[in-house]
Amino acid sequence: MIVPIPAVVPPGRMSRTDQPVFGLANGFELRPWRPDDAKVLADSCQDPDVQQWNRPGHLSLDDAGERITRWEKRWRTEEAAVWAISEPGGGSPVGLIGLGDFDLCGGSAEFLYWLLPAGRGRGVMLEAVVRVSRWALDDLGLHRLRITHSVANAASCRVAQKAGFALEGTMRSALLHSDGWHDEHLHARVQGDAWPG
Repeated sequence: MIVPIPAVVPPGRMSRTDQPVFGLANGFELRPWRPDDAKVLADSCQDPDVQQWNRPGHLSLDDAGERITRWEKRWRTEEAAVWAISEPGGGSPVGLIGLGDFDLCGGSAEFLYWLLPAGRGRGVMLEAVVRVSRWALDDLGLHRLRITHSVANAASCRVAQKAGFALEGTMRSALLHSDGWHDEHLHARVQGDAWPG
């Protein structure tokens, strides 16, 4: 007799709650994207580093508004969780962090993140990755989280390693960027891994 494997995260656990807001020790805040953030999201596509490493395409103001609406829906359908990294006091976004490629049944998800120049060099992404990881593993109940990035993206590699995501290997020619195919590092954290000091 084949015994079915139960879902790691039961359906509805995420969608039954509102998307949480997290304060960070450095004063920044993780909050859902709002309709009035559409201009920041559209403008972010013009930033060379965001464009190089995240491939967001070019968004009009209407496109950005639709994307924000889609992120809200994807929370309710348990497909993704995307936050704005905003200035202290719920101010304007300086970045994005989220989890996509959700497999709640299998207990895994993959990080996506970027920062605009106003948020860089302040340690905010490291703190945000650790905070979202704690929510995903401890509160939601996922078992494994992944971070993948181009091997040429040293800043993303530092964030992953400092956040306690072990480097598991290199995926050859794994993602097409504007300058060609890039090898990608694969980092992961699983339930029970030690949190950074």
